[in-house]
Amino acid sequence: MDLVSFGPLRVSRMLLGSNPFSGFSHQSVERDQEMLHHYSSTRIKQTFREAERAGLTGLVGRTDYHMMRLLLEYYDEGGTLAWFAQTCPEVGSTEWCADRAKKFGAKACHVHGGVMDFLTAQGKGDEAKRGVEYIRKLGMLAGVAGHNVRVFEWAEKNLDADYYMCCYYNPSRRDENPAHVHGYNELYAESDRQAMTDLIQTLSKPVIHYKVLAAGRNDPAAAFAFCRSKMRANDLVCVGVHTKDNPAMIADDARLFDAALPRG
Repeated sequence: MDLVSFGPLRVSRMLLGSNPFSGFSHQSVERDQEMLHHYSSTRIKQTFREAERAGLTGLVGRTDYHMMRLLLEYYDEGGTLAWFAQTCPEVGSTEWCADRAKKFGAKACHVHGGVMDFLTAQGKGDEAKRGVEYIRKLGMLAGVAGHNVRVFEWAEKNLDADYYMCCYYNPSRRDENPAHVHGYNELYAESDRQAMTDLIQTLSKPVIHYKVLAAGRNDPAAAFAFCRSKMRANDLVCVGVHTKDNPAMIADDARLFDAALPRG
């Protein structure tokens, strides 16, 4: 697995995603429950270790209490994955989430994508500015996530972030409500993917590409080849896995991604 410079960090090009660990399948309520039952604490930590063996050196994880407890145990047991923290509006403000991220060892922290979609739609971008400034004061890389190209168009003009986390799709509009709704009939439109990846080429900050597999809807080999064609020199990709479907999923994804990655 290639390593690249991401700010002061040296990390693998692919990061492990964590949505499945918290029951966010982006498919159905039944699938959400399946993931929650499958991913016991022991199995999640086992998955972290499998990611390490596959050459991954980082993960994107929520700042909820469940994930932080797991990371505490994992690091106490010698775990090495660098944590890129995602704020969680359901368990506190951006500042509170950033405090928890710092306390539990995060190297970077970004404002939740649904929150950013909502703030930019509502003309409340100053809240994001304060959040990014607070994260940086704590000594972490500070970023913003989003599902809508408007987030990053706004950020380029108004925000001094260290990185962006760009979703390939805008499956459920968050203009009026920043929260994810379990069971919502999500839309994965090719036009959204094209618009976001076109915009990425113009952005001034490193990007973590995410939902490149459309939450399991896209063929992995084709999706990674497309992602490869859109990644710039210091960009990363975040990929979640559901190992109940395939116990070797992390290794398989890493192999497919590495095979698609251009050298040099």
